[in-house]
Amino acid sequence: MLIGILSDTHDNIPLVEKAIDVFNSRAMGFVIHAGDYASPFVLKLFGKLGCDYVGIFGNNDGDKLLLQERAGGRLRNQPHVFTLGERKIVVMHEHHVVESLAASGHFDLVVYGHTHMADIRTVKRTLVVNPGEVCGYLYGKPTVALVDLKTLAAEIVELTL
Repeated sequence: MLIGILSDTHDNIPLVEKAIDVFNSRAMGFVIHAGDYASPFVLKLFGKLGCDYVGIFGNNDGDKLLLQERAGGRLRNQPHVFTLGERKIVVMHEHHVVESLAASGHFDLVVYGHTHMADIRTVKRTLVVNPGEVCGYLYGKPTVALVDLKTLAAEIVELTL
């Protein structure tokens, strides 16, 4: 199964639309959002996704009740642990315990955001992915990540308008 990963969208509507277009054009089976939507109105765009998604709250997410309502109950507090395609996944927003989670050997995939910097690496046998920032506000390079859960191969895709 191919999955899409994004984070730190921060209400940038045109780039969120572009991320969704990338996920739909590549036929993602599932999408993970690693936090910092910012406002509930951005979640309206996720109705255009061709697959289901789950997300976590980030440190800049304001109205959590309305965010949760607009997401149809798909948002969780961190850490969010779940299994998808026989892979055990943990999703965080902040990066502080990513190394420990990956080194624990309990997860196949550790996803995080917050730093706005793309990161793909392997710690022992665990794939670690930060998709970077969709918003492009901090580093000017909006990106998402694509992961093949079968092979645990990952790539960063730059978003261009």
